[in-house]
Amino acid sequence: MLSDKNCSQKKILLISNGHGEDLNSSLIGEKLKILNPHFQVDSFPIVGEGKSYLNKNIPIVAPLQQMPSGGIFYLNPINFIKDLTSGLITLTIQQIVTINRIKNNYDFCVAVGDVVPLFFAYLTGKKFVSFLVANSSYYENHLKLPFLTKLILNSNRCLKIFTKDEFTRDDLKKQGFKNVICEGYPIMDTLVSSENNLPINPQLPMIALLPGSRFPEALNNLILELKVCEILVKKYGSKWQFYTALVSTIKENDLRDLALQIDWKYSQGILKKEINGAEINIHLYYDAFADILLQCNLVIGMAGTAVEQAVGLGKPVLQIPGEGPQFTYRFAEAQMRLLGLNVITVEDSKDIEKKCEQGADKIKEILQNSNFLEKCVKNGRERIGDRGASLKMAHHIEQLVSAN
Repeated sequence: MLSDKNCSQKKILLISNGHGEDLNSSLIGEKLKILNPHFQVDSFPIVGEGKSYLNKNIPIVAPLQQMPSGGIFYLNPINFIKDLTSGLITLTIQQIVTINRIKNNYDFCVAVGDVVPLFFAYLTGKKFVSFLVANSSYYENHLKLPFLTKLILNSNRCLKIFTKDEFTRDDLKKQGFKNVICEGYPIMDTLVSSENNLPINPQLPMIALLPGSRFPEALNNLILELKVCEILVKKYGSKWQFYTALVSTIKENDLRDLALQIDWKYSQGILKKEINGAEINIHLYYDAFADILLQCNLVIGMAGTAVEQAVGLGKPVLQIPGEGPQFTYRFAEAQMRLLGLNVITVEDSKDIEKKCEQGADKIKEILQNSNFLEKCVKNGRERIGDRGASLKMAHHIEQLVSAN
């Protein structure tokens, strides 16, 4: 450990590019500040508004602008064009100018994401670590990194490479990369019960609805998920309970408008509809994500990070491809390869009724298969891992910062 005088000079810059990346990075940053209160930890979110950093009281030093794609344009060139017309080039230039202007304010960088934050970390001229949160060998059974990524990771300024799963760690070691380590996935550390008293009936299967975090896409996703629930009750009776985790960007007025649009009723945090003489209730919560995920039996998921967290808990996930821009069939299919058997995606179809009916049938089938549910728990541990990753990673980073 350094003396107080030396420790006070250590300034760390967290660089990330995306909602999930910001979340992972902010969790590591939070633990760094706890491990060593002398560290000054700032953030440089390249995509979005950096809300995860603000929630952890980590200052943002990057220029901010929300792009239409949310940084997920690699799956659809049209989203990239939308970003370009919304000022992506200007924003990128501003970010490069800013990183060059502030780089001498920092002693060390943490790059969380893909090649983009790696490139920005490299531009600083400082030593850094990389958390390849956007990369996994599970996608193709072998990780083919871009040339620039390889170049930067092999730089003598890259002191450690973190992966989110052991399969990717072993693959990178076989490829000759040094200082590769896996300590798990920090996002699992957020799943702590807030002790919300959810009115759950222990006698009925609980289904969680995760429509995603991007507005207005999340509202469109919720409509599809409600349709699945409606068909499930219509075909198989009312022996289910439904809980939805919403983000704050969806307001009560949005829910009232949505209910009118699809012939449901909204009242005091519950969406209701009468089906076959029975009332179906969808409970809506803004502050019970972890509680809902921890207690559910199955997830209807149209999200990225949240679905990964569900799998980490051993939950089965049913994916319904939406219109995007994020949660399309292509995104869902990639997520199946990443997360394995826990994740089942219904066939993409323009026939919404058919697609949602297939989803309802899958839910019934999954929850009746106890062997499959046991495999989901095992697979979740292998693919995602347990809690504690953010603290373990912060320990490694603290040692490297203190030694350099």
